[in-house]
Amino acid sequence: MSLMDGEMQAFALTLDKFLEHAAKWRPTTEIVTAREHGVRERVEYAALLKNSRCASAVLTRMGVGLGDHVATLAWNTQAHVEAWYAIMGLGAVCHTLNPRLTLAQLAEMVRQSRPRVLVVSADLAPLARQIRDAARHIEHVLVIDGDAPADMAALQPLLADADYARVQWGAFDETRPAGLCFTSGTTGAPKGVTYTHRSNYLHALRLLQADVLAIKASDVVLPAVPMFHANAWGLPFAAPAAGAKLVLPGRNIDGASLATLINAEGVTIAAGVATVWLGLLEHLEAKGGDVATLQRVIVGGAPLPPALMQRIEQRLGVTVQTSWGMTELSPGGTFAAPNDPARAAAISGRPAIGVDLLIGDAEGRPLSEQRNTEGHLFVRGAAVVERYFGAAHSATTADGWFATGDLAKIDDDGNLMITGRAKDLIKSGGEWINPVEIETVVSRLPEVSLAAVIGRRDSKWGERPILLVQTRAEGAISDEDLLAPLRDAVASWWIPDAVIRIPKMPLAPTGKIDKIRLRAEYGG
Repeated sequence: MSLMDGEMQAFALTLDKFLEHAAKWRPTTEIVTAREHGVRERVEYAALLKNSRCASAVLTRMGVGLGDHVATLAWNTQAHVEAWYAIMGLGAVCHTLNPRLTLAQLAEMVRQSRPRVLVVSADLAPLARQIRDAARHIEHVLVIDGDAPADMAALQPLLADADYARVQWGAFDETRPAGLCFTSGTTGAPKGVTYTHRSNYLHALRLLQADVLAIKASDVVLPAVPMFHANAWGLPFAAPAAGAKLVLPGRNIDGASLATLINAEGVTIAAGVATVWLGLLEHLEAKGGDVATLQRVIVGGAPLPPALMQRIEQRLGVTVQTSWGMTELSPGGTFAAPNDPARAAAISGRPAIGVDLLIGDAEGRPLSEQRNTEGHLFVRGAAVVERYFGAAHSATTADGWFATGDLAKIDDDGNLMITGRAKDLIKSGGEWINPVEIETVVSRLPEVSLAAVIGRRDSKWGERPILLVQTRAEGAISDEDLLAPLRDAVASWWIPDAVIRIPKMPLAPTGKIDKIRLRAEYGG
């Protein structure tokens, strides 16, 4: 390069810059945390930055440095956000743990990542003690959001004399690891996904695009998706990047708590899995009231039943944006645009720049027709996993495509439609049955809240489908009427052999329908 060519400034895409940007340019914008008994705590971005840097100083005194893992076992709160930035700003790796998993699963994850410090919400201290005792290499347990038992340390008193001025953030390459999240294990053993600063930075910028989440500084954003699951869909990065107010629900995401919080804080955008919004919907239907400020609801995690989408939009007066993603994608893959007239429950939207999709066969060979043909979904991009944590081999094909495990179609307009999970397919008499197609039809019935189809062992056919349903409290419907819409929608041999009514559909730790449990209880 000649001197006349010039060059651009080096500006590493590290996550600390999001919080520093918010603190400098939106210093008085609030972060609100819902506590028990209707109490809400508030902090401004400028104070949040100082608190995070003080927490970094505390971690540094405990020996945490570049590349070290620090685990968090905590709810969506201000203190958890501060811990995130404190860990990542130092160049350490934030390993989020899901408190809804079993002790055995959590202990195994911690044995793999070997964190030096465990940051924990006060009410989860007993579980943290069990994890520490099982893993044995955790040196410190720091309690946030409350008082600490005698064998742990409370973070808040340590912040008072922390010399944050000596803390240096972002003094490392943007490709350094920033976070570690294990998959939910809904279709197999959990696997660790390591996010880099660069991948999370680019993912956050994608979220801000007008045809994605379109978050503005004037918005009030409520992530009902947990911070311990796939970075709360990136919202703790995207909100400060835009300077938006962030409202954190703590551990309570039941319908009554969410309705109160949304109304009290003027929430405009909320994100979470379908079952969260079903809870809000049923609360308002039973008790009355509305959520007048709420404009958009972002739904992901599993295909949204069309009838539920219609109920949400009509009763809440909001626009529902469907999406598709997974832990391995950081996690956003595709989003329905806010004002797209083609929005529908079956459509998961288009990929934004930085994500590419491929429809292939089971081995990853591209199908000759990429539109309107069902196949296996592959993805690649700047925030897509290349290799799982601790794995010796790549998780992608030779051409760099990651196999999602989903079956899908892409329509003429480029909208993605997830048609099933390859592992959920039912093989009956040597032929495949796709549960999602059956669930979609049944879920359109107004009497149905949630529906799931699984395979039950059969001596003649190998497997036969059965339908499990959770009906609405006020909805009486016969088995025949539940199955009737299927007769014109699917092949006759796809129609479930039995209908089983469940008072409350079991949910996995991430809020999706727990098909592993359903198969264990009803698939024999």
